[in-house]
Amino acid sequence: MEQVTPGLPLYVICRAWRLRGRLDVGALERAVAAVVGRHESLRTRFGDEAGEPFQVVDDAPAFSLRLADVSDHPPANREAGMQRVLDEAARRPFDLARDLMLRAVLVRLAVEDHVLLLQLHHIAADGWSLGILLGELSASYAAQLEGRDAGLPELPIQYADFASWQRKWLAGERLERLVSYWEPQLEGAPPQLQLPADRPRPPETTFAGARCPVAVSAEVTAVLKALAARNRCSLFMVLLAGFAAWLRAETGREDVAVATPVAGRTRVETEA
Repeated sequence: MEQVTPGLPLYVICRAWRLRGRLDVGALERAVAAVVGRHESLRTRFGDEAGEPFQVVDDAPAFSLRLADVSDHPPANREAGMQRVLDEAARRPFDLARDLMLRAVLVRLAVEDHVLLLQLHHIAADGWSLGILLGELSASYAAQLEGRDAGLPELPIQYADFASWQRKWLAGERLERLVSYWEPQLEGAPPQLQLPADRPRPPETTFAGARCPVAVSAEVTAVLKALAARNRCSLFMVLLAGFAAWLRAETGREDVAVATPVAGRTRVETEA
């Protein structure tokens, strides 16, 4: 997917955290380096030889935070200056053949006011990874401040071990059984979902978008949870069914393909 749209930051995961209070920048930098050292996936590069991809796991490199200082801006302009730094960083794509799969930018707004932006490429991380990353980074930073070991448990496997096992597992009769199930299920799936919209679909994807937060009241949530309990299913299943029903009403189609992201960690060894 990266090669289909080269040079675009479509698969860059960005998260920013506001850090208020005294900050030891050196300790933070060493803490990020410690997390990179723990996880081979964050220091795996992806090359190409005669059309065949291959992985190179580098030794833990000397990691450096990218620092940006907007504290000299007038107070009213600091937030806008910080946002410009973050936007510019977020739009910077990764070079999968050369880059580390984790980048960090620290913006200083004042002596005790910083913003930390972490960027990961989706080839090496997912939504679940963010919780792991933040937990390990917090533990490592505290340990750096106190001059002790972070005490993080040894990883029983690295991701490449899991990927190798998964490739061997998904083969032969098991693979044939799954393919024979899914092929008829997906036969005739529409190439595009034609939803009624306020403007025509552009001939080329622009990737322009926005977030639209929606709040569901406690009363409605209670009703949905009760509905899930009566039908012995999860709240997620109820909401997904409602979404599918809405798509059916809007498109008039009996068959609609809906993709949902999953953590994919079905074994305790893969959780961290």
